[in-house]
Amino acid sequence: AMECWVLNESLSVILVLSWLGVNLYLFFDTFHWYEEEESFFYTRVILGSTLAWARASAVCLNFNCMLILLPISRNLISFIRGASTCCRGAWRRQLDKNLKFHKLVAYGIAVNATIHIVAHACNLERYHRGQSAEAGGLLAALSKLGDTCNESYLNPIRTFHTNTTSELLMTITGISGLMISLAFILIMTSSTAFIRQTSYELFWYTHHLFIIFFISLAIHGAGRSRIVRGQTPESLLRHNVTFCRDHYAEWQAAAPCPVPQFSGKEPSAWKWVLGPVVLYACERLIRFWRFHQEVVITKVVSHPSGVLELHMKKRHFHMAPGQYVLIQCPSISWLEWHPFTLTSAPQEDFFSVHIRAAGDWTAALCRAFGAEGQAPKEPWSLPRLAVDGPFGAALTDVFRYPVSVCVAAGIGVTPFAAVLKSLWYRCCEPQPPLALSKVYFYWICRDSRAFEWFADLLLSLETRMSEQGKTHLLSYHIFLTGWDENQVIHIALHWDENTDVITGLKQKTFYGRPNWNNEFRQIAYNHPSSSIGVFFCGPKALSKTLQRMCRLYSSADPRGVHFYYNKESF
Repeated sequence: AMECWVLNESLSVILVLSWLGVNLYLFFDTFHWYEEEESFFYTRVILGSTLAWARASAVCLNFNCMLILLPISRNLISFIRGASTCCRGAWRRQLDKNLKFHKLVAYGIAVNATIHIVAHACNLERYHRGQSAEAGGLLAALSKLGDTCNESYLNPIRTFHTNTTSELLMTITGISGLMISLAFILIMTSSTAFIRQTSYELFWYTHHLFIIFFISLAIHGAGRSRIVRGQTPESLLRHNVTFCRDHYAEWQAAAPCPVPQFSGKEPSAWKWVLGPVVLYACERLIRFWRFHQEVVITKVVSHPSGVLELHMKKRHFHMAPGQYVLIQCPSISWLEWHPFTLTSAPQEDFFSVHIRAAGDWTAALCRAFGAEGQAPKEPWSLPRLAVDGPFGAALTDVFRYPVSVCVAAGIGVTPFAAVLKSLWYRCCEPQPPLALSKVYFYWICRDSRAFEWFADLLLSLETRMSEQGKTHLLSYHIFLTGWDENQVIHIALHWDENTDVITGLKQKTFYGRPNWNNEFRQIAYNHPSSSIGVFFCGPKALSKTLQRMCRLYSSADPRGVHFYYNKESF
């Protein structure tokens, strides 16, 4: 288990360092090239080092735009995971975990785009100063090129009285650059956790501005040739820059120094993004094909807590604990696909999801299936669903440790439903012995009634494990952080020594929050020489606390107890 964790972490570190290394290499290599390239000597006279800053950041921007589409091509990653014989074990799980790489690349785009915009703003100011009355010498001579016949310009700002902002917005480069910036700002701001949780539809639709982003990026690269220009190869053969730069007054008179000719370089942005765009188009085709695959709804359960449980079947559907699917209901929206964690075990002959009405789309879906107190619908009147997936498998490492600690907060409990079910099947069916010998499960919730379906699952597991003599395998602790006076009175009046009043389980519910120091200290004491996997799904504040506990209670002795932290995104 420790080797598995080290390999996973090493792969993540290698991926991030490789990405950072390639970015730095491209930036400084391009920067050096534009600082030294002879064909851009006259351009550097006007623009100085801002030319190199603009071009180096542009190359890094193209590189990151090439990468940004790859992690979100879920179906292609799923295909690689399933079809490649060399993609097994830690490498397979690493593909799932590296979906977070998408966010890192987005930050890279933001940084390089900022550098690029600032550098271009400086370029425009330098172009403008080149036409001022104070400009003299070679700078003035270069800025005046293009005023007569048989000359090509180097400075796109033709007079000092030109408004650079309006001039820029009248060019293809300026308009496309503005479109790129606006699209990216909207995509980034709508991708925050607050927007995703409060208005998923806004996040979903705004994120599709990436189509405008990539089209504008290709157009921007093509229009750049009118703004940043270098000396043509033919002009370099006839015009000796080393000699002629000091004899600019003799360019038209001296034979060795004809007037230099300039042109834009061939656009290259489209070459960077063509491959990922084609792959993404293939991804869309796969999703379109899966959209038309039949999904049979075998069971609909409307829980009293307002949670809708759907059991479904689909041909060639294979899952692992902790994975999720994308679901679309055409009768509600033809465009929206929403992610839901699978709550069934791989050993079951169906796959299931639990959906709680937390927004417009989920509320409409619950109503369509007869939830929220409505009368159950007949099977033939149920709306059609399309399912894409499954994707992701971060929690499969639960079974690779001798001891696992699973911590869920609120709705973060959903991924652990499939894990606990799978644990039951693996322990109670004739299979090879598990490496896992103990699971500690912690569930922190504000209102247990919101997740009664999960308490029912725990009750079922508790009963069946007791019948099989496997009660030692699972130790669970439920913490209720929110209660009122009515609940206190109810607990006092219905107190039972054998079962909990709130959940009906043998394990009593705790009130308040766990003391993580005590919990980790006790677990470390119970398993003094074990590798313990800690798995969490919930808010960031608690995640940081658990990470700190893992570091604090891991032994410095290689033979001692070690906690390895794993976070599940939701």
